[in-house]
Amino acid sequence: MNVLCIGNSFSQDATRYLHQVSGEELFVRNLYIGGCSLERHYNNIVGDVADYEYQKNGRCLRMISIAEALKKKKWDYITVQQVSQDSGIIDTYEPFLGEIVKYLKENCPSAKIVLHRTWAYAQTSDHGGFVNYDRDRKRMYNAIVDTTNKIAEKYGFDIIPCGDAIEMASALPEFELGAELSMHRDGFHLSLDYGRYLAALVMNKYFTGKNPMDVEYEPENTNHEIILKLKKVAADTIAK
Repeated sequence: MNVLCIGNSFSQDATRYLHQVSGEELFVRNLYIGGCSLERHYNNIVGDVADYEYQKNGRCLRMISIAEALKKKKWDYITVQQVSQDSGIIDTYEPFLGEIVKYLKENCPSAKIVLHRTWAYAQTSDHGGFVNYDRDRKRMYNAIVDTTNKIAEKYGFDIIPCGDAIEMASALPEFELGAELSMHRDGFHLSLDYGRYLAALVMNKYFTGKNPMDVEYEPENTNHEIILKLKKVAADTIAK
């Protein structure tokens, strides 16, 4: 099964462990430009700009354009997402998403387009875009859910609920505000171990349908008991 993600550092986070979690059942590539918005993706399509890192497991294989990436494989799925600071602001999605969807359907008609629901920042985040949500984590999360639900309904998209899982895990004693661990490494990106692993579990569950509790892979230097809790979170997270 072939999966292409058109995203940024948040799709990089979500796919870092996806090959390992899937037991190499999935062929996954991420199109990465840091902080890339839907507007920039659209402009890159129009200009056929080869500014993307074509990534496997978060590492660049080569620089590429969206047009070139679409020709690399017969993609079964293509994920799309808005840049994190605008992910809960519906007016930022159009007309760019509509034009991107039109382009993808014309150039890769066999692929199913799905929406990646990203996560809210940590309550302590100093990200400049956090002001869009009055620096309130819960407000940002609720805005993302509301916006992505509306976008999914408009286009008939499925939602991959990584953001829901991160929200649930952030309430666990190991990751709650003030705990030693966090789902975030810098206030907005996912932690390199547990956060990225949880997102991969959710992605894998959506694409393969397999129960996260059955996943054998665990990142190095992680606590098995915490991993079991994250598997349970992923299992309880339901795609929309």
